[in-house]
Amino acid sequence: MLWLPGPRSFTGEDTVELHTHGSPAVVSATLEALGRLSYHRLAEPGEFTRQAHANGRMDLTEVEALGDLINAQTDAQRRQALAAMGGGQRRSLEAWRGRMVRALAHTEALIDFGEDADDVTEAALSSAVGEMREIRREIEAELEDGGRGEAVRDGVRVAILGPPNAGKSSLLNLLARRDAAIVSPIEGTTRDVVTVSLQLGGMPVVLSDTAGLRSDSEDPIERLGMVRSADEAAKAHVQLWVFDASTPVPPVLDASSAAASPTTATAVTATSPAAADSAAGEDADGVGAEATGGIAGAPLQLLLRNKVDLSRGGEGGAEGGDTAGGVPSERQWRISCTTGEGVAPFLDQLGGIVRRLYGSDEGETPLVTRARHRQHLEGCVAALAQFEELASLGEAAPLDLACEELRTASLELGRITGRVDVGGTRRHLPRLLHRQVAADGISSWERMLSMRCRPAPVLVLLSPAVHLLQQQCDDWLVARVYGRRTTRTRCLKYEGL
Repeated sequence: MLWLPGPRSFTGEDTVELHTHGSPAVVSATLEALGRLSYHRLAEPGEFTRQAHANGRMDLTEVEALGDLINAQTDAQRRQALAAMGGGQRRSLEAWRGRMVRALAHTEALIDFGEDADDVTEAALSSAVGEMREIRREIEAELEDGGRGEAVRDGVRVAILGPPNAGKSSLLNLLARRDAAIVSPIEGTTRDVVTVSLQLGGMPVVLSDTAGLRSDSEDPIERLGMVRSADEAAKAHVQLWVFDASTPVPPVLDASSAAASPTTATAVTATSPAAADSAAGEDADGVGAEATGGIAGAPLQLLLRNKVDLSRGGEGGAEGGDTAGGVPSERQWRISCTTGEGVAPFLDQLGGIVRRLYGSDEGETPLVTRARHRQHLEGCVAALAQFEELASLGEAAPLDLACEELRTASLELGRITGRVDVGGTRRHLPRLLHRQVAADGISSWERMLSMRCRPAPVLVLLSPAVHLLQQQCDDWLVARVYGRRTTRTRCLKYEGL
């Protein structure tokens, strides 16, 4: 038995751990004995983690990372979860939020005391705008990472596409090492999406076999399967096109058009690969630096010429020379699912491509690993852009509205970690005041309210947005009130001054 006193325990509360032999009979008897005590009960799923979060021992990103670590199936998922549990995400977010709160404090000080202070100037506002612009660009760079964190957590989506009887289901079974899909010489055998989870290059991959795409089918069920193929193609990070090596490849691979009408061309994707290649150069694996598919851009397209054992001059490896279907030769392979010819080199290069696009270095923590992270970061970017626009209007700038946008941006970041406080500026405004008071005593840095002492003590109401510093100077009471202008006016009216 171990006694773990709070607040340094996992939950932040006093905890007792019982270490028993691991047999089911011993564990069951222990739980049964504890259950007979009136003040004991079994914990609900996740209850200890919830207590740790409530007691400030873990923020939301660390709670989510713990769940990811428990469910990790690959080494990449384990590394990413451990990095987040170590506070990687939290530190980045809190650093940004701290800079926002400081900028908010300076901007609110300019609203209230700018006309009475020498050190609260338009230059300070310009500096705040510049810093917020820098933060916005840093967040935008994180949002344009191609969904790397989400891909590692949920799996890189690879869709197998192509015409009927090209060997798509055979390729799925070969990669899955089991008969996951039915293989038949009859066209249109696959009518629905068949999904298999596996590892490639140490990365989690969700491999989907789809219905064959052709223009001459009048079967409504097969047409529905092709529509689902187009949907899967649009969601994929990587599109793996499979064609018979003895048949020509269409000039453009576009799945949505093939699913829309029986009279369209035979192939399928969201965007022409030629457009993706024009936006990024090719690296050593034939993968452009920006061809990262799925969330951030067009899905990366790869081309397989299958059944080389049945065609003339079939040889494994890259096809070299031509750009079939708009796919560069560096992203083309000739294989045979029947004999295994060319499969091993293809799998090695495919694993390298997936790892290069979505893998992360040791110790690197992707900031976005869930859809809610992306949603809050996008809200933060929008609010920062509004702040920049409002604060850059010169003398007519509505700084009160600009402050609200900055406060919204700060709250969006706080919602990711679950640590949100509306009075963050309180920690910074007193420092600004005391630094000036230490320099020149009672100064004009803030608007001062001076009043003659009365027989009854002077009462000043405080609200969450008001800060008060009082100093007795002979028979004068100097009250420094800094916060919102409306709050100070309310205090003055209450005092009848």
